[in-house]
Amino acid sequence: MRTSLLLPGVFAAFSLAWGQQPAAAPPKPAPAAAPKAATPASVDPVVLTVGTEKLTKTQFEQIVEQVTAQMPPERRAAAQAPEARRQLAEQLAELKALAQEARREKIDQTPEAKAQMAMRNDQLVAGLLFQKISKDAKPEAADLKAYYDAHKEEYETVTARHILIRMTGSAVPLREGQKDLSDEDALAKAKDLRAKIVAGGSFEELAKTESDDTGSGNNGGALGEFTRGRMVPQFEEAAFKLAVNEISEPVKTQFGYHIIQVQKRESKSMDDMKSEIAEKIGPEMAQKKVDEIKSKTTITFDQSYFGK
Repeated sequence: MRTSLLLPGVFAAFSLAWGQQPAAAPPKPAPAAAPKAATPASVDPVVLTVGTEKLTKTQFEQIVEQVTAQMPPERRAAAQAPEARRQLAEQLAELKALAQEARREKIDQTPEAKAQMAMRNDQLVAGLLFQKISKDAKPEAADLKAYYDAHKEEYETVTARHILIRMTGSAVPLREGQKDLSDEDALAKAKDLRAKIVAGGSFEELAKTESDDTGSGNNGGALGEFTRGRMVPQFEEAAFKLAVNEISEPVKTQFGYHIIQVQKRESKSMDDMKSEIAEKIGPEMAQKKVDEIKSKTTITFDQSYFGK
């Protein structure tokens, strides 16, 4: 079964390489007075001719690059194989041959064709402009620092451990052989455990024997490192306020009462986050530029048709 004429991305790449020329004669050679503008045929030979139009090696390789860029990474190497290039060339030849015949039959002059070509042309040039805007949207050092300072809390991490005492209604399963404690009894038990730890008891051993979070309890209550937004709000608020090695008062969540100890607190530096911030605010800067262009353009909607 033959591959579809218009593979995803082929039309756009084809249009870019051929410049959406209106199917006439090939481009005129550069004037003799400006030899640098001309490329010798031996350097950039014609590799495909369709009717009166010619495609050079450079133009074809631009198409290949455009098409493969839209493929999954694992398929890109196969697209460079000679048989894949030949298949693409045959598709382009068929597309161009049909387009030339369509123009001979003046299909390109029909209202439907003109409307679609106008839309595709708008999409093409608008897309190229957006690519340029995105490329130019490089945050300055001041932009990066401003964003970092405004979001500094997001780059804080803590390493903590906890002991959980569940109460009736908790989503945490009741451990085998354990009593289902009321809210008051669970709070009292949590306070008792905290007092033992403050008095010198082993947090790790008490977590192993008493914590109803058996997953972390078996590991001495260890939760590892986490950032803001990873824990339920009450737990997060307490953890990020605690000093290192401080033992929290019982903190209530929907799971029960937690005794929390922060073992380490870190904050990623501006240098650590520079690349990540640039990737994040670059698109935002590009969109801001798009909004500026739109805002300075007079746009009127017919309210009788679109509504208010």
